Amino acid sequence: MANKEQQSNGSGETKHFRIPEIKFTKLFINGEFVDAIKGRTFDTVDPRTGEVTAIIAEGDMEDVDVAVQAARTAFDHGQWPRMSGFQRGKIMHKFADLIEQNTEELAALDCIDAGKLFMRGKLADIPGGARLLRYYAGAADKIHGEVLKSTRSLHAYTLREPIGVVGHIIPWNFPTSMFFMKVAPALAAGCTMIVKPAEQTPLSALFYAHLAKQAGVPDGVLNVVTGFGNTAGAAISKHMDIDMVSFTGSTEVGRLIMQAAALSNLKTVSLELGGKSPLIIFDDADVDKAAELALNGVVYNKGEVCVSSSRVYVQDGIYDEFEKKLVEKAKAWKLGDPFDPSTLQGPQVDKRQFEKILSYIDIGMKEGATLLTGGKPWGSKGYYVEPTVFVDVKEDMQIVRDEIFGPVMSLMKFKTIDEAIERANNSKYGLAAGIVTKDLNVANRVSRSIRAGIIWVNCYFEFDIDFPYGGYKMSGFGRDLGLNALHKSRDSLTRDKTKWAFDEITAVDDNL
Repeated sequence: MANKEQQSNGSGETKHFRIPEIKFTKLFINGEFVDAIKGRTFDTVDPRTGEVTAIIAEGDMEDVDVAVQAARTAFDHGQWPRMSGFQRGKIMHKFADLIEQNTEELAALDCIDAGKLFMRGKLADIPGGARLLRYYAGAADKIHGEVLKSTRSLHAYTLREPIGVVGHIIPWNFPTSMFFMKVAPALAAGCTMIVKPAEQTPLSALFYAHLAKQAGVPDGVLNVVTGFGNTAGAAISKHMDIDMVSFTGSTEVGRLIMQAAALSNLKTVSLELGGKSPLIIFDDADVDKAAELALNGVVYNKGEVCVSSSRVYVQDGIYDEFEKKLVEKAKAWKLGDPFDPSTLQGPQVDKRQFEKILSYIDIGMKEGATLLTGGKPWGSKGYYVEPTVFVDVKEDMQIVRDEIFGPVMSLMKFKTIDEAIERANNSKYGLAAGIVTKDLNVANRVSRSIRAGIIWVNCYFEFDIDFPYGGYKMSGFGRDLGLNALHKSRDSLTRDKTKWAFDEITAVDDNL
């Protein structure tokens, strides 16, 4: 693909960024880039313009079979699960080094694939992927079992073993972060894997496969099959030789994956699914800071965030002032070319998502909600949507109940703490929530009463590598990040095996 020059205008000056050549467009299986068996391809589109960026190999069931065979051979007979954790960690550190050396190119790929802000990718997303690798590299040689105290005359202990071949199905909203949230702990544990990136955002995943090979990850350990969910994703979910599937995406697809896992080999499943997260702002909050937090909570990454605070509840004592501040900030929010450092919001990921968001805005108005600000496409090309705030909304409206996955907020008023808790929990989802208050008693009471996997107090979107991340209810189960992702959650990448012997033995063979 020929180089393109994207011109952006920031602070009145013309700036240039040369988009790198697209180097990798084929499937990555057993250490090699290969065409799809059926020869099919699909387009990946630049959401800034709607133009085709690259033509990508479309993997199908047959390609997944070949990738699984490679991963199974690498697990059953290869060196990766048999290496010491220290050796795996050294290779993972080398992988991280290579990512850091290619940060700008990788950030550009996520920008033209997903509409993500280039500077945020360069300063946060791509370095964050390298940090995830380093975190789990440090944990790779610390995967221990335990000695059990038996009630009988037996010597017993557990071992933590890699679960085997893992299928990772990752979403399009954070292509790099999600890739390494899944891949890094699996590599550390000694698993082999097949990664299916979202069809909207395959470019960086293929580049990471190339870097893994350069770093010394053995052939067959990390395979990337690009394609569609109903073909390649379905093949991974029902494959009889995959031991675990880890999926981040919609609740509807999560159901299908669970069903496929149950009907095939009862493989372990980890699901991080949808959300409709509440942000509760109490009367004692700093109104200006609370309005800033609320706006960022719904427009960060153009609202394409599963923990987006799309339901905002403000106590009646400060509601009017808060609403005024919020509108001012929303109208000042800058949309534009994601390569422009001054841009705060880029385009939605593709035309389908763009149209879905606009359709929900239309539904909200038809249901009787009042459009306070925004609600329209922005610009003459590309898939941009203005920051949108609805008021006069009711709990049974679709815009309040459904995950829109765009920059659309439902703003509501409440009186009492009990009312706020009840309304916050009135959702089929339970991924995240936020609380803004200066009262520690209120913060403790509300945070313990809301059924969600993450509760932020006086902040939002504050993630950390060491903080486990996942949901309640229809937001899924299992945890990403932290050591929980490695071996302490129900979606373990390592699993316990109990061994025992009579107490007369005097030594234990390392190979028991």
